[in-house]
Amino acid sequence: MGRKGADTRNRLLDTTRELVEAKGYSGTGLNEVVAVSGAPRGSLYFHFPGGKDHLVGESVRRAGQAIGADLAELAESAPSAAEFAASVLRHLGDRLEGSGWRSGCPVATVALETAATNDPLQAACSEVYTSWEAALRVMLGDRRDADDLAVTILALVEGALLLARAHRSREPLDRVTRQITALLG
Repeated sequence: MGRKGADTRNRLLDTTRELVEAKGYSGTGLNEVVAVSGAPRGSLYFHFPGGKDHLVGESVRRAGQAIGADLAELAESAPSAAEFAASVLRHLGDRLEGSGWRSGCPVATVALETAATNDPLQAACSEVYTSWEAALRVMLGDRRDADDLAVTILALVEGALLLARAHRSREPLDRVTRQITALLG
């Protein structure tokens, strides 16, 4: 794929991520994706022959990789698992607040809306969450309860993002940060 094709594909994926994260899967139409991205309609089906599900699935995976890269970067500078979790919550809180409370978790929006009825999108969401759990497990080190703690921390982070978005307040993120710090000792 040439540079122009890659740029078009990237614009479609980035636009889809932003729209789906803010408006949900059902609230985002392909015509809107094409209009906002500025991509030709034919490019949409060229790059994503499986249509909307293909586009959204790739967008979820790409968003998951971006957040995963952020997690890796934060892990490098964190002196402890508790500080890592706190820095993740600060980072995601900054992202959420900076977007006007529109950009919570790029995966949760899709998972909540489609996981029960759409196998390809459920699989994409599951892949991303599994990769994030693995990143958390690595940061937790040799703890016997690392698997359980990784899932617990991810669930707390996701819940805090949802509540922060609903309340348009960082308070749920701050409370969860304190509880994760206490949990990790």
